[in-house]
Amino acid sequence: MIEIKDLKKSFNGLTAVDVESLNTNKGELIGLVGNNGAGKTTLMRLMLDLLKADSGYVTIDGEDVSKGEKWKTITGSFLDSGFLIDFYTPDELLDFICDAYKIDKTLRTEYKEPFKQLFTDELWGSKKYISTLSSGNRQKVGIASAIISHPDVIILDEPFNFLDPSSQVEVHRLLKAEAERGALVIVSSHSISQISNLCSRVLLMEKARIVNDIDNKNGEAETILSTYFNA
Repeated sequence: MIEIKDLKKSFNGLTAVDVESLNTNKGELIGLVGNNGAGKTTLMRLMLDLLKADSGYVTIDGEDVSKGEKWKTITGSFLDSGFLIDFYTPDELLDFICDAYKIDKTLRTEYKEPFKQLFTDELWGSKKYISTLSSGNRQKVGIASAIISHPDVIILDEPFNFLDPSSQVEVHRLLKAEAERGALVIVSSHSISQISNLCSRVLLMEKARIVNDIDNKNGEAETILSTYFNA
């Protein structure tokens, strides 16, 4: 689904990403974990063509993201609050996303329904502008905007930031449902336990490189990561 080959990006002479090869598949729920400065967010921005690579390439569904546009129609993402439109209400933003993905207006209620528990009464049908929301509620709206179109690829940077425990559990449920549907889901997190409990595959980044690709189907990632970071 996403293929990376010889991907490199540097800033002021310092290497931020140096990934020789990576292949991912539909239905995978992949966690990206590493210390600050490891290159996680830069890698995600390269995946989404928000940064120009120094060399190498990223493809989504066989299309080079730096050369085509079709991949955008099957990709949903939320990396930070810059992805939001502050003068919209939550409903207006979700409607905007539905318009962009050409989701029929008769289906809007159905597409929004899965987020009812995440939004609760505070956000559900709220007329508040996104700019006035708390960090946690802005995070919820961003996650929903990435998922609502049920894209083939979902990319989220630190989705559990600012969320209370109940909301974290609900985001777990939503992301697992998307992967079970067949979407490729990629999330980053500083939390070893979050990644280990959620993801079937974990990529460990260190100093711009992917240093371990862990099959977590049997729950081995938490032990491997805990040992690595405590070494």
